[in-house]
Amino acid sequence: MKYIIGIGGVTNGGKTTLTNKLIKTLPNCCVVHQDDFYKKPDQIEVGEDGFRQWDVITALDMEAMTNTIKGWMENPVKFARSHGVTLSSASNVANPDEQTHILIVEGFLLYNYSNLLEVFDKCYYISIPFEECKRRRSTRQYTVPDPPGLFDGHVWPMYLKHRREMEDSGLYIEYLDGLKSKEEIYNQVYEDVQNNLLNRL
Repeated sequence: MKYIIGIGGVTNGGKTTLTNKLIKTLPNCCVVHQDDFYKKPDQIEVGEDGFRQWDVITALDMEAMTNTIKGWMENPVKFARSHGVTLSSASNVANPDEQTHILIVEGFLLYNYSNLLEVFDKCYYISIPFEECKRRRSTRQYTVPDPPGLFDGHVWPMYLKHRREMEDSGLYIEYLDGLKSKEEIYNQVYEDVQNNLLNRL
């Protein structure tokens, strides 16, 4: 059985932290990070707001990301092995393809790309309020540092715009409160995934 989980949400909401905890505990679990598909800095347009447009879908090579996910869908065993993921012992399953294989797709604009909406079996979305998001963002070190005013003038407005688009898509999304402890969020998602997998057997 193949099962694809989306973990979306606001910048600095805790997506990667949650993903990293889940991949250690879920069986045969691979991950695709949307951040790995950013285009080169010189390919990022400067918008009317005067900022490079890092927080829009065109800043990402979504075709390459989609192809990576399709590669997992076609052969999760081969994908796992090529990404250094140790597969659980197939002692109780004669055919390793009959095992449960999980893919976590993690990123800030997962649910704003129409070609991906159909692949998710379960969609989560972590949100935190403006002030907490700004505080967390200010403590992060980015390869390309945030210029002054970027958060208020670009990052947050783009988040609100994309969230509205996502909500209008009709996709069923489970919202997670990013102010809860990391452990609480992890436990909530882990139990939910386990129950969903059991219901599919």
